[in-house]
Amino acid sequence: QVQLVESGGGLVQAGDSLRLSCAASGRTVSSYGMGWFRQAPGKEREFVIAIDWTGDYTSYADSVKGRFTIARDKAKNTVSLQMNSLKPEDTAVYYCAAALYYSGQYSRWDYWGQGTQVTVSS
Repeated sequence: QVQLVESGGGLVQAGDSLRLSCAASGRTVSSYGMGWFRQAPGKEREFVIAIDWTGDYTSYADSVKGRFTIARDKAKNTVSLQMNSLKPEDTAVYYCAAALYYSGQYSRWDYWGQGTQVTVSS
């Protein structure tokens, strides 16, 4: 079993930056693809960004290209989401996920965190 815990959420203003972290425990996720999803009030959960197990390949939602980046630290068993130029429409609960069989956003996501709230004010 893998436990994922997100941190770093908060309230920021439009144009600000924020960095989320996801810490994995229970077992190493070095061979897992890792991703971030988000869910805004009244909307379905949507894919944001993901990275493969090597750390060399990433997938992005069009809405975050050029603003969000993902990175993983295998030694620390963590993955981070750097969010720049935040917009009010980025407001959502952000979830970290892990996939043993990784296919970008179409992966079968095996484990999920509980989420962290990000609120961007205009």
